[in-house]
Amino acid sequence: MAKLNRTEARIRRHKHVRKYISGTADRPRLSVFRSLAEIYAQVIDDDQGVTLASASTVDHALREKVAGMKKTEQAREVGRLLAERAKDKGVTQVVFDRGGFKYIGRVKALADAAREAGLDF
Repeated sequence: MAKLNRTEARIRRHKHVRKYISGTADRPRLSVFRSLAEIYAQVIDDDQGVTLASASTVDHALREKVAGMKKTEQAREVGRLLAERAKDKGVTQVVFDRGGFKYIGRVKALADAAREAGLDF
């Protein structure tokens, strides 16, 4: 078997976890994607196949606010905004899907901020 590069290894981990984690209408999935420059998060109902709420560092509501911030601070702002948008849609409980990324740094900062803003996971 050939050695996987970093991206392929992350995708493999994510596929393995997605066999067991799925969002429902009662408890949708909070999915995180982290690129080198940006971070994206979505609250997804996998049964219906719809995104209930989303937020990212390229979002118009956050773009100017996060300019000049460190990446972990940007992730905290994305987590807060996502939690507010999800609560507006009536979502309070989610299943966390870290997307194959390690639960440190920006991913952890986003999750902690979403918890502080009222999401339960």
